[in-house]
Amino acid sequence: MNTELDYFALTGKNIVVTGAAQGVGLALSQAIVALGGRVVAVDVQEGPLQKLASESNGQIVAATGDVRDPAFAAHVVEQGAAAFGHVDGLVNNAAIVRPAMIEKMTSEQWQQVVDVNLTGPFNFLQAVGRHLVSRRRADATVTGSIVNISSDGGRRGSVGQINYSATKAGMLGITMSAAREWGRHGIRVNTVCFGVVETQMSEVARGDKFADAYMKQILLERWASPQEVSRPVCFLLGNASSYITGQHLSVAGGFHLSA
Repeated sequence: MNTELDYFALTGKNIVVTGAAQGVGLALSQAIVALGGRVVAVDVQEGPLQKLASESNGQIVAATGDVRDPAFAAHVVEQGAAAFGHVDGLVNNAAIVRPAMIEKMTSEQWQQVVDVNLTGPFNFLQAVGRHLVSRRRADATVTGSIVNISSDGGRRGSVGQINYSATKAGMLGITMSAAREWGRHGIRVNTVCFGVVETQMSEVARGDKFADAYMKQILLERWASPQEVSRPVCFLLGNASSYITGQHLSVAGGFHLSA
């Protein structure tokens, strides 16, 4: 086997993936396993999550719960360590949308999105980071990788989704702060910013009312598939990206360049 290509494998890496029951999280969990890794799959949807785990031949364990709960985040890391021996990384993917124009947005719509999209990722980043720092102190060869899923909406704003855009902009700050604090512990932290991916969350953007306006801003002139955007995330989780940290990678078909 070509040893250079081995750097793109995820063999022996155990990754926590939030929002794993559908869309990008589902495709990403399957991609990690296909590359030799194992997954602690997190979601509030128990049925789809259990189905994903049951079809994985033991390579995926399901953790059903709410990312807003810091105790649950800590439990997930413990569950992953019990199942696989340790945890090597995290993908903060879970997110929700509660669209409304600014003047019509309720405090509940604002807070729901902030709690899931910003506090939830912090909870899991903290829990996985604590685990990795502890392992590193016991073994100087231990490294880890955390990937925070953001959006080009966090870089350029989004009409009707100020709550979502604010949280996705916040993810960039979380990434840079964690990268600064944890680099000395061998923990890399990066962001992947998606554009319009063919998932349930983007149905409004891809609908008749907005599709043409969005498509005109995408240089590659097509939507992304969940499988396609999962590949750069896997790259950042693996050894091929071993000297990359604190960065924001746009995986959006050139969407951000049209701003």
